[in-house]
Amino acid sequence: MPKSMVIAPEEVRRGGWLETPPIPLNQYRSDPQAERERWGAAALRDVYRDMVMIRAFESMLGDIKTQGAYRGIAYEHAGAAHLSIGQEAAVVGLCLPLTPDDLIFGSHRSHGEILAKCARAIRVLPEAELQRVMEGYLGGDVLRVIEPAAQWDSVQDLARHFILYGVLAEIFARTTGLNRGLGGSMHAFFAPFGSMPNNAIVGGSAPIAAGAALFKRCNRRPGIVVANIGDAAAGCGPTWEAITFSAMEQYRTLWDAEVGGAPPMLFNFLNNFYGMGGQTAGETMGFEVLARIGAGVNADGLHAERVDGYSPLAVAAAVAAKRELLEAGRGPVLLDTVTYRLAGHSPSDAASYRTREEVAQWQEADCLAGYAAYLSEHELASEAELEKEAERAADRMELVCRLAVSLEHSPRPDRDARLIAGVMFSNESRTAMAAGEPELAGTLADNPRAAAIARRSRGALGADGKELPRSRVVAFRDALFEALAHRFTVDPTLVAYGEENRDWGGAFAVYRGLTELLPYHRLFNSPISEAAIAGSAVGYAMSGGRVVVELMYCDFMGRAGDEILNQMAKWQAMSAGLLRLPLVMRVSVGNRYGAQHSQDWSSLLAHIPGLKVYFPATPYDAKGMLNRALQGTDPVVFFESQRLYDYGEEFVAGGVPEGYYEVEEGQPVLRREGGDLTIVTIGATLYRALEAADELREAHGLAAEVFDARFLNPLDLEPIAASVRKTGRLVLASDACDRGSFLHTVASNLTRLCFEDLDAPPVVVGARNWITPGAEMEQSFFPQKEWILDAIHAELLPLAGHASSTDPTRGELAARARGGI
Repeated sequence: MPKSMVIAPEEVRRGGWLETPPIPLNQYRSDPQAERERWGAAALRDVYRDMVMIRAFESMLGDIKTQGAYRGIAYEHAGAAHLSIGQEAAVVGLCLPLTPDDLIFGSHRSHGEILAKCARAIRVLPEAELQRVMEGYLGGDVLRVIEPAAQWDSVQDLARHFILYGVLAEIFARTTGLNRGLGGSMHAFFAPFGSMPNNAIVGGSAPIAAGAALFKRCNRRPGIVVANIGDAAAGCGPTWEAITFSAMEQYRTLWDAEVGGAPPMLFNFLNNFYGMGGQTAGETMGFEVLARIGAGVNADGLHAERVDGYSPLAVAAAVAAKRELLEAGRGPVLLDTVTYRLAGHSPSDAASYRTREEVAQWQEADCLAGYAAYLSEHELASEAELEKEAERAADRMELVCRLAVSLEHSPRPDRDARLIAGVMFSNESRTAMAAGEPELAGTLADNPRAAAIARRSRGALGADGKELPRSRVVAFRDALFEALAHRFTVDPTLVAYGEENRDWGGAFAVYRGLTELLPYHRLFNSPISEAAIAGSAVGYAMSGGRVVVELMYCDFMGRAGDEILNQMAKWQAMSAGLLRLPLVMRVSVGNRYGAQHSQDWSSLLAHIPGLKVYFPATPYDAKGMLNRALQGTDPVVFFESQRLYDYGEEFVAGGVPEGYYEVEEGQPVLRREGGDLTIVTIGATLYRALEAADELREAHGLAAEVFDARFLNPLDLEPIAASVRKTGRLVLASDACDRGSFLHTVASNLTRLCFEDLDAPPVVVGARNWITPGAEMEQSFFPQKEWILDAIHAELLPLAGHASSTDPTRGELAARARGGI
């Protein structure tokens, strides 16, 4: 526990000097005899074959983009094509020491990385396994195109054709691409061979890869994880957050030794010295030598090293040495791999930011020519054999290009829009993401919190001395605890982390009691790094585990915007449904803490395709909905109002059930029946709506039908529509600001569904379009009972004797819109 590690003033106040480890710069020295013994002559020749293959692939794609044709095959490619010509040695050298169990994540310039990683896997996997993968992948659709068209002399040779065609078909947005054309050039991957999703967001792969490494360590899976990111990513916050997340000392100081130490995470900066046109060395960054940044992270300096990426064997030796550190739990590590892109950032880039003389110098040092000379000089391959390899690569590119541009062989997914819609969510139900026994430090039977809940829930004794039927007194936070505790006892892959989750029990005491139940590697504190929390959760989930992470306040989602909106939401669809993301992000919606801690951003998340959004308002729903989220395989943003953590169950007889149950996804719940108007709420506003319904009944003789939506996405509108058809009037309320509120979408859709039955337009009651004021002024900001009554009086049903405290009229609405408030 942290309190066992005392922060002593005499230690931290002592004077002295901090020394950082020296950082090797291009220290590799070639020894041809040792290299032959280490890698084998065949592998050394294969390095050249892979480099030539990548160069031919990228050159073919460059011709398509710039000239509209390759070897007489005409095609207009409208999409992206960021070429890596010049960087072949860096990626092929990286993959030489890797196995299929090792995972690489990359960037927008990743065609070469995919091809290099897959080529390496093809060489080491048994033929039967290769055949099984190709036949089973996407139902055999890719194989059925390439197998009869290619000339191949072995299963390995067929697999090489398979990958070349699959990558190009993906770039050209074809359903026979590796990801059905839904990922495209910048997001393609092939997980069976360890090539994991590539990312169009600069540095975006760093936190995702960190999560994949966490999955390997927590679940004792073999292999290391590599994030291939560019030098410009060194300036991105998520990259730094991923590095610090991977370098936490608790892996070695607090986690059980048998877990294995730090996650096996290698941050490989493919340093080509440019972002787009910005030059990192000397202009946009201050490190001078990128490897220097490792010195500031931990006592090991991230084992940082600069390696010559124009020498594939230098890169291979460095990666092999680093993997030994990683397998021993001594990571993370950082490589500054020097390389250069001879092409521009993209085919439309004229490279006006660099001189022709600079490019010419790198062309003269071409890694392909340099390695060919090495093979020839040391009698590993003749010049004729090298030329033949280049010719064979070009012939293969012609074949795969001809197949990939053909709509007959390679149709587009836009011919069947159902494909895209069908892969947005996996909608599966899985008790556990892997077989095995959960790892627990205690049992629920002896858990102090579980025991306390049980004591509060005992029934009273009757006259006969027997216990009367009990009503389980379970507060909202206790209901969440019960759902989490249950899942930890049945899913061996589950982890939970975030800010102050362990020992403290989470800022709102939801996790209290789990410290006694779980070992450190299943529940731990993360750095205050929301991007790393969210991004690593994506990587953990897509690697095969289930994860719960927490953002302490809804307002902090802005610190994880890309990771939630671009990563968590999109990877299931961009993978064509090949990936699953069993991920729950708990988000607390605050109040009383002012402008930066008290915002309800649920509407923002509901706008993003690919996310499920839950918002329970009762303990029964909190447990049942979290059970449902943790049984699923989709990313769920799970909102919780801080107003409700102490609330008990008011709507279900007997309180919150002790056993396991689920709330049906997407179903709103009727909290009160009525026939005069319909009220729909999200979150804590339910209780204000019920207060308004009480006053309508008592003071005006009106019966309001009150629905608690519970879900923002998915949401079945039909139960509410049936109510609106009956009442003819609709008011909707939530704590989200009125402008852009999700409830306006609900109102619009219900208007379309019930237009003929409405007696008046629906009215939305939301928070003011202001910054959130302090606690003393919140009644003027968040919807109150009176606001709901005022809206009903002004727009739906005049209430006799009602004196409005607000102005909900249409004139005021127009005035606020003009003022932007």
